[in-house]
Amino acid sequence: MEIISNPTLVEIKKAAKALKDGHLVAFPTETVYGLGADAANEKAVSRIYSVKGRPTDHPLIVHISSINQLDKWAVDIPEYAIKLAEEFWPGPMTLILKRSKIAKDFITGGQDNVGVRVPAHPVAFGLLSEFEKLGGQGIAAPSANRFGAISPTTSAAVNDELNAHSGANDLVLDGGHSSVGIESSIIECITQTPGILRLGAVTEEMINTTIGGLNNTINYKSEIKAPGLLTSHYSPKAKVLINITAKKGEGFIALSNVPTPIGAVRLGAPKNIKQFARDLYSSLRKGDNQGLNSISVILPVGTGLAEAIKDRVIKASAN
Repeated sequence: MEIISNPTLVEIKKAAKALKDGHLVAFPTETVYGLGADAANEKAVSRIYSVKGRPTDHPLIVHISSINQLDKWAVDIPEYAIKLAEEFWPGPMTLILKRSKIAKDFITGGQDNVGVRVPAHPVAFGLLSEFEKLGGQGIAAPSANRFGAISPTTSAAVNDELNAHSGANDLVLDGGHSSVGIESSIIECITQTPGILRLGAVTEEMINTTIGGLNNTINYKSEIKAPGLLTSHYSPKAKVLINITAKKGEGFIALSNVPTPIGAVRLGAPKNIKQFARDLYSSLRKGDNQGLNSISVILPVGTGLAEAIKDRVIKASAN
């Protein structure tokens, strides 16, 4: 895959044309890097599954440039979903909505709903805007890694994951390190009240504050298939241990105020919970690059983003 660093408008237009021609383009978002294809092109989307080694019944998220594009992909949109979109888009939130006619089975995993989001990254916005100028209606993009592995938060991580599986005409747009660092919150919006399917930077408290009066109705149980719901996911090659003191030669990730055990290999020392989320995947990847057999993660305490971090680490530990 060709990596384009600090892409100019000319290079972003080149990437949009590559998408339109059926190639894959990995691009940065504020959450993680996505592996994009024309969401209306079944052959191109099938290459996402092939390159990632992803089961074809796992739905993909469609990325659009603004809320104004939402009704292309979704119908019967609840009023509360509009409020959430107005509040948190562009941003790290995916809405699950009843699909329109252009959202085909190869995007939705055969379900009657579709996941849509507007990413908050200037390179992603530029790519989406230029793609739409060419007649594109949305970019299907899961995380740009092999299925079940650590999501990439840099272009180098994308290359490490996918270069051996991609094609000569596929591209990577380098937009720096993802600022959020974990995948988007996924909110089910096909019933009278919303449900949180995947935790992320848009938290339950933030959702309740926005739509009001639903504090006791949000739940985490659903029959809907969505990305990141498997028991084991986001996993490095090393064994991930939770809240266990690392031994000599083992990796260690914890907030900076937690001392490094004697002989342990410090992989991450974030100063706060936001930095913990931002650096989690790159720290886990660092452990793999150093050939460590195990990595101990001391979870941050709290709700909201801390709960999302806990979710990712638990799934990483189930490998």
